[in-house]
Amino acid sequence: MHGLLVLHIYCGIGLAMSLKQKLTDDMKAAMRAKDAVRLGTIRLLLAAIKQREVDERIELSDADIVAVIDKMIKQRRDSIEQFEAAGRQELADTEKSEISVLRDYMPQQMTEAEVEQAVIDAIAASGVQKSQEMGKVIALLKPKLAGRADMGKVSALVKARLAS
Repeated sequence: MHGLLVLHIYCGIGLAMSLKQKLTDDMKAAMRAKDAVRLGTIRLLLAAIKQREVDERIELSDADIVAVIDKMIKQRRDSIEQFEAAGRQELADTEKSEISVLRDYMPQQMTEAEVEQAVIDAIAASGVQKSQEMGKVIALLKPKLAGRADMGKVSALVKARLAS
């Protein structure tokens, strides 16, 4: 029994898996399943993670990886708009399928009510009353909401709350 416990601890069974390890495991599964879209998207994501780690000479945390994923999703949304405007629907569809794969690795999105409550709490905690100081409120919200809410919408909500 003791040997089994050691094996579980050594192999990390039962312990929380890092996002990077999950990506690596999912990449292997996509290879076995011959899922080209999933495989290609995960490879692009792992390359982006590795590039940032090399550039900054750090090991990215799960929160940092979520930020990379969020940036990739935004890039794909921009590409979709451009492709659709140019009449290149097949390229837009490819970008949409990549977004659906990337979303699988994002944390659970917050509801509008949860975001609104977080904004109300942050405004109260910061003591900010003018929209010129909304940066202080955003600074409080960003760590809590990053990857879980569209920060553009959060910013607009903060601005609207401070204006009233």
